This record gives sequence, C-alpha cells and structure tokens, in this order.
Amino acid sequence: MSSDLVDYDSLIPNNVGLADDPKLRRALEAWHPGYLDWWMTMGPDGFQMADVYLRTAISVEKDGWAKFAYVKMPEYRWGILLAPAIENRTIPCGEHLGEPVWQQIPGEYRAMLRRLIVIQGDTEPASVEQQRHLGSTAPSLYDMRNLFQVNVEEGRHLWAMVYLLQKYFGRDGREEAHELLLRQSGSVDRPRMLEAFNEETPDWLSFFMFTFFTDRDGKMQLEALAQSGFDPLSRTCRFMLAEEAHHMFVGYTGVQRIVQRTCEAMSEAGIEDPYDSEAVRRLGVIDLPTIQRKTNLHFSLTLDLFGSEESTNAANFFNAGIKGRHHEERLEDDHRLLAATYPVTKLVDGELHSIEVPALNALNARLRDDFIDDCRGGVTRWNRMIAGIGIDFEIRLPHIAFNRAIGEFSDINVSPSGDVLTEDRWNDQYGSWLPDTEDQAFIQSLMQPELDPGKFAGWIAPPTKGVHNKPEDFLYVKLP
Repeated sequence: MSSDLVDYDSLIPNNVGLADDPKLRRALEAWHPGYLDWWMTMGPDGFQMADVYLRTAISVEKDGWAKFAYVKMPEYRWGILLAPAIENRTIPCGEHLGEPVWQQIPGEYRAMLRRLIVIQGDTEPASVEQQRHLGSTAPSLYDMRNLFQVNVEEGRHLWAMVYLLQKYFGRDGREEAHELLLRQSGSVDRPRMLEAFNEETPDWLSFFMFTFFTDRDGKMQLEALAQSGFDPLSRTCRFMLAEEAHHMFVGYTGVQRIVQRTCEAMSEAGIEDPYDSEAVRRLGVIDLPTIQRKTNLHFSLTLDLFGSEESTNAANFFNAGIKGRHHEERLEDDHRLLAATYPVTKLVDGELHSIEVPALNALNARLRDDFIDDCRGGVTRWNRMIAGIGIDFEIRLPHIAFNRAIGEFSDINVSPSGDVLTEDRWNDQYGSWLPDTEDQAFIQSLMQPELDPGKFAGWIAPPTKGVHNKPEDFLYVKLP
C-alpha cells in the first residue's frame, strides 16, 4: 500500500505498505520499544501523562491532512508518511539531470545518502532532548501545547529517517537507527553530531529563537533534500516540510509576542529609551537589547549548521543528484553548474570581500544565503510592530562572519556590523553583543509557569488567535 491515506490499523501508522513487507515491519516493530524508552526518558519531563490537544497526520493530502484531539504523548501515533509520488518525476540537477528518479539507491551513492539521512535523523531527537524541561516553565497552556506539538513531530521526523535507514541500508541501517537513540544532546561521551544540537535550551526565549532560526535551517535542508533523485527521500522530506512550517510559526510568533509585550509595557510606563534596560526589566519584561543579543547568538549558531562555505562534499551531493538547492526547480540555469560562479565572502588582506568562486563548491554558502533572506522577512515584521507601538529600536541580523566557529570565519573576530577586530578589541566588546550570565539569570527569573486557561505570563503577549481556532481560554493541556 502506498497512497494519500494512512493505515492506522497497524502498530506503526504508515502509507508505505508495511503490511506487505513483513521483514521491514518486524525490524521497525523491534525498534519501537527502544524509541518509547527514549521518549519516556528523554522526552518532555513531567508531562507524559497529560492529555494534550495535538495534531496528528491522517493523510498526506495538502488540505485536511490532520486531525486535532487530546492525546497522551507516549500514545501519539507516530507514523511513516511519504508525500504522494510525482508521476514521471526526473532528477532535477547534477550529472544525472533529466533521468528518471531512483526508487532504489545506486550502489555508488550508498555511503553519501546514508550520511545525509543519519545527520538529518540525528537532529530530530536532539531538539526534543534540548527542550525536555521547558514544560515546567511554560508561560501559558497555549505555549505548552505548541512545545509538545513540536516535540512529537520531531519524534515523527526521527521515524521518517529510521524508515529510510531500515528499508534501504540493511544491517548498516539498523545499526545507525539504534545509534540515533544512544546519542544524547550535550552528552560528554556520546553527543549529538552537530554542535548546535548540543547547546542547552534553558528558557522560552531560547526556545522561540531556536524554532525561528534553527528550525528554519531544518526547513532549508529539507527543501534541498526534497530535490533528491532518490525519490523515497524526496517524498519523505516533502511531507516533513508540511509539519516543519508550524515549528517556524511557533518561533516567529513567540519572539514577536515577547517583543510586543515589552514594547507595550514600555509605552504604558512612559519609558522612551529602549536601552534603559534596568528600567525596562523592572517592568517584568525582557528588554530589547537582550533580545538583540539572543538574536545574535542563535543566528550565528545556526549559520554554523550550514558547514563550510566551500565544500567538496556539497558539490559531490549535487553532482550525484542526491541533494539539490533550495527550490531547485525555480532556478533558471543549467542545473549542472559546471561553469557557473557564486559570490562568497572571504577575508582578503585583513578585510572582508565578496569573491566569485565555482558555484559547485559554494552550495553551502548559497543555501545559507537563502536562509538569511528567509529570516529577514520575520525580522522585518518584528521591527514593523516595534515601530507601530512607537519605540525607536530595530532588531538586526548580525553579519555572517560574527561569532562563527565553522567555515571561512572561524579563526577571525568580526563585529555584528562586519568590522574585523583584533583579539583585544573582541574581548573588550563581545560582552555587549552576546548574552551574558546576568542576562540569562534575569530571563530565568521570569520563567514562572502560568497554568490557568487563557492566562499568560507577564513577559509575553497572548496570540492573535488560538490553535485550530479555539477560544482564548481553551484547555490545551489537561494536567494529571
């Protein structure tokens, strides 16, 4: 069976025909108890028995593909869902351009595809682990519900990658699937593969920044993988993108609501200077310069996820046709890039300059630039709201070279405005650009839960509308 409808009669909901593949079904059912053990141990702490108003996919159609109902998270029907096949689809890029897409993995690309799937799969449980303690400080039941919706969908995305590993990679895939449950975010001995997924998410501003920036990186990576000539990966990622949109919505609106409440409190108190952080903090809201510093931190951490600006691996993925560019089908070029160039920022004689390099080698830089453009839309809307309340302040994305640990800028110090600094100047000034222990202590002091339906913590504004058009006082989470 493979259709838009999902088989809910089996232990593992799916639209990939597990009922007709007993070997694969047994392998996934054998993995299932370990997954549940991981979820109970590393998933949302203290809320596993709560009834949560969650969205569950029931089909992969564009409209009406999900239902909403109260579910205990360990009983959530995680499934394996592929977007509908596109008839006569061909490989959109690289040396196999125009050839029919693959339903099985060509032997010569097996290792590359396994690496891509494992890295993508490793990010999914990592974010659940990073966020497992946030429920206890939720600013509202609405926000708690959104957190748990993000968590269960990241869990489903793990299932999506494990399905590909187990179906197409045999024993190697089963071993990789097992390892995905053994690594843990922040572990000294067995950390997650990408460093941003080993960082703590200690508060709700961090969570909203993570879902705005880091989940947006996830979107860009999924968009690129959705171009894959390996059709099961493409179809998997295309459906994951439908769920990923909600995660970014949570991040965008979460930051916006924090900014809105800060600006409203300043206006009500007659505070005109947004840089008078002490006065603003006395109002019980997060001052705008602190929000800017958190923006600087999370944006720069996320940029590192794109890897080095010039990458032979990325060129090989593209040439092989197993990973394309963001919206490859909309780009007007030869989709081979054999003679094309792309501008990449580099340090030349102590200054940052844009240098044309072979486009094949600059695919990471291009995807990162697409990400930055995508981020700017949300930041622009935040600033429009700030101006509308009458506050003279603008949140800005820092320069791409600021606070970087990977790639072209990892060994230099650059200010948020793009000035190359000596180490002494960096040490003197970076404290004004990145959150410090005092910032974190203040934010943490605000993290007191608000568990009454329709009520919100004083540092965040209510949303403009409820989930699934529910009223403001809807009981999104029924606590045990």
